[in-house]
Amino acid sequence: MGVGVLGTGHYLPTKVITNKDMEKIVDTNDEWIRTRTGIEERRFAEDDINTSDMAFYAAEEALKEADVKAEEIDLILVATVTPDTPFPSVACMIQDRLGASKAAAMDISAACSGFMYGIVTAKQFIDTKAYKKVLVVGTEKLSKITNWEDRGTCVLLGDGAGAAVIGEVSEGKGILSFELGANGAGGKELYQDENDHLVMNGREVYKFAVRQMPESTVNVIEKIGFSREDVDYLIPHQANIRIMNAARERLGISEDKMATTIKKYGNNSSASIPMALSESVKDGKIKDNDLIVLVGFGGGLTWGAIAMRWGR
Repeated sequence: MGVGVLGTGHYLPTKVITNKDMEKIVDTNDEWIRTRTGIEERRFAEDDINTSDMAFYAAEEALKEADVKAEEIDLILVATVTPDTPFPSVACMIQDRLGASKAAAMDISAACSGFMYGIVTAKQFIDTKAYKKVLVVGTEKLSKITNWEDRGTCVLLGDGAGAAVIGEVSEGKGILSFELGANGAGGKELYQDENDHLVMNGREVYKFAVRQMPESTVNVIEKIGFSREDVDYLIPHQANIRIMNAARERLGISEDKMATTIKKYGNNSSASIPMALSESVKDGKIKDNDLIVLVGFGGGLTWGAIAMRWGR
């Protein structure tokens, strides 16, 4: 048997913030944001919606799509850098709320790469037969760590959550290869400061991302004896359309083969890949037996890529 995705789900706050709205908050304009980032609007959670609330809603949808009961989940992994509180973990909060009474639960902190780390961790537990079904969630309320005086970062960020139920799938399907990595020396380029604000050296992060995303994508497909031409669909971290397009062009992948949600939702850190995955599945852009690649990078600096044969 393989290990793959049994179901996906995502949640988006209802509050839409357009670039025109951002013009009222910070010294910027719609054209500047669109041409440099590809973002036209983003979602912000209301004050009474926490990171755990969004995680819960996305998880509920994923369980429903997977046709898996909460009591069947053995482990909950939540990737986030914006938990409700340092502890208890978001994973423990949604374990209680879902009624997943037999599940172990913990949060993972790998920034925008967190969902990749979660999926790979889930695979290890299932491969070793320790667990059968794992719920992995990426969820962020980035609006609460946004520096509204920094126009280079505040226009990028949005809130949301995405989830996937991981379990056994038929032979030849599921996760075929993966790569995880970190470069702690680059931590100074993207971090949270003493005021709890996100700080980013955009130039250095850009250079890192446009090199690492194509490299990691090629690595995971070559590990399984395929070439870049065999990739049916690419789901990159939705950080910046220029980064995404630079990686896509280096890989020789056409625009229609790449998930692009950044225009509507902005950068959602650990939630961006699972949200894009869930939306792509629901829109019929990912079909049974497709070879898909999930690839992301983030603070740490961290990165991760997964090659997967879609289907159960």
